[in-house]
Amino acid sequence: MKFSNCKYLFLIFSFLVCTNVVFAQKAKKSTKRTTKAKTKTNVQTSMPTADTTVNVVPPPAVVDTPVTAKSPANDSIPVKVVKKSLRLDAAVDNSLQSDKAPLAYEHLRFDDALYRQKLMREIDCREKVNHTFMYKADEDNGNQQFISILLKAIADSTVTAFSDERFTTPMTKAEVAKNVAGEEMEIKHYDSLGQVDGVTKKRNDINLDSFYRFHIKEEVVFDKESSRLFWRIIGIAPVKNIITSGGVDLGPSELFWVYYPDMRPIFSKYEVYNGKNFSNRMTWDELFESRMFSGRIIKTSYENPNDALIVNYPGYKENPLLQLFEGEQVKERIHDYEQDVWAY
Repeated sequence: MKFSNCKYLFLIFSFLVCTNVVFAQKAKKSTKRTTKAKTKTNVQTSMPTADTTVNVVPPPAVVDTPVTAKSPANDSIPVKVVKKSLRLDAAVDNSLQSDKAPLAYEHLRFDDALYRQKLMREIDCREKVNHTFMYKADEDNGNQQFISILLKAIADSTVTAFSDERFTTPMTKAEVAKNVAGEEMEIKHYDSLGQVDGVTKKRNDINLDSFYRFHIKEEVVFDKESSRLFWRIIGIAPVKNIITSGGVDLGPSELFWVYYPDMRPIFSKYEVYNGKNFSNRMTWDELFESRMFSGRIIKTSYENPNDALIVNYPGYKENPLLQLFEGEQVKERIHDYEQDVWAY
């Protein structure tokens, strides 16, 4: 009986010991997890030390600044606006005129150019053969005066105007208008008491009759393949005598340059005035390609290392007759060269 009691006591004691060991192991695991979590949080919170400091830059504050609208520049050319006819202003239908296109140039190879020379001519519209440049009639496509055709093409942004003969610096419409019509003038307005109540800027109207001279830059090429002499126009510039506000005459000046190949599609849509037969009219492109104009040579690349105008040659400035003879000699040299290359 005593032995059985001892046996039960031993089992109870061993059971209590086992439960204490189990609880002790669980308590150790939980303390390890908590210590690991504490160490992790401590590491994270103590990450930026004195050696590795991170400067957090706050984002810049957005300030709403008022945008002041700039007044638009007067980028326009004061060209006369021609109204279109509401009826057919002709006995025949001439609507096909707007569909005309210039003929393509014949390709000239660089290796076949046996002779090349650059020239500059001055066309004076006061000569009888050049009176067609001053034709002033209005038609549906605008005024037919030659300077008006150039200005309208620039005003419509069809072509680009340049400030030099090499076409390196484009000009805005405002710059062209400044060269053509002069600076804008301030006009003061007065009230009933004689005090100034406002100022407006206005530019003078363009007098198209004052543009009666044009410079034409061209190149003459003798093509050995076709045994022909080709004249190719490169650029056109209107010329006008510039007089400052102080009355100083600066002499003739080129107002702007236009690239002639860009103008050919426009020239093909304008007809040249023919006072003898109104039905037999050519286009401006045909006039230039047929050389139906007169102009004296004012500059050449022949024996001209200074690239100077003939008027600036030594001893030529005060003698216009010598300038004219020098230009005619240039024509004769080109004609003689063309004749000398032929073998009879």
